[in-house]
Amino acid sequence: MERKKKMEERYSVLMSLYKKEKPEYLKIALDSMLNQTIKPNEIVLVEDGELTAELYKVVDEYRGKLHIVVNEKNMGLGLALNRGLKACKNELVARMDTDDCSKPDRCEKQLKRFEEKPYLSIVGSHIDEFEGDIGNIISQRKVPLTSEEIYEFAKRRSAFNHPAVMYRKSKVLEQGGYADLKRNQDVDLFGRMLYAGNKAENIDESLLWFRSSTELSKRRKSWQNTWSYIATIKKFWKMGYASVTDYLVVAIAQMGMYLMPVKVQNYIYKTFLRK
Repeated sequence: MERKKKMEERYSVLMSLYKKEKPEYLKIALDSMLNQTIKPNEIVLVEDGELTAELYKVVDEYRGKLHIVVNEKNMGLGLALNRGLKACKNELVARMDTDDCSKPDRCEKQLKRFEEKPYLSIVGSHIDEFEGDIGNIISQRKVPLTSEEIYEFAKRRSAFNHPAVMYRKSKVLEQGGYADLKRNQDVDLFGRMLYAGNKAENIDESLLWFRSSTELSKRRKSWQNTWSYIATIKKFWKMGYASVTDYLVVAIAQMGMYLMPVKVQNYIYKTFLRK
């Protein structure tokens, strides 16, 4: 009990809410964090621009349990998270999206890893991807586990599942936080952190249910997402993190995925890029 109380005082939850989110999804996400086996003592929710009446109703229902940061105009995910992060009062911050669902012991396991290895700056995990109902698991996104594996993997692909990470606020801010990008803000941030010498690990189990949908497939196939990912790896190359080979492999792969029909792209994701 004493150990749990100690850890309970140690972390915040960081979420950003946009008007296109569904109220029922938001409730599931909030409840999953409020019902953690080791509860956060703070949930920072950034209202990124004007919301719908339905979303405001949910926020009002939970208002006493939230630290709300209001952006009068939509700033985009990266900048919204930067504002929320600065408002977090704890060093350890658990990221969470407003349409996913954390497993009950997610944060306890991440806190334990930080306690065991205080030199870590980021602790993530695998995720279970579902459609519709949480029980309908369609795939699992596995990520590399050790700091060395993560460092190499991140030169070409995202080494973390962003909604499932917990990180050190000070280490994120040291690198300037999230960049003002439309897509892949997390890939950019974590790549900069790794190149700067920050250590990270992923826990070898799924700690979050990730909501998949046809909209997600459309975003993956968009030119904006394709160009953004290629530009991010090019940035890694220019700064000395990734090699020119890494950059060219990513550019060719991303363009190939962009030109494929959605059905073929989804088949590749599920067959080769997922478990």
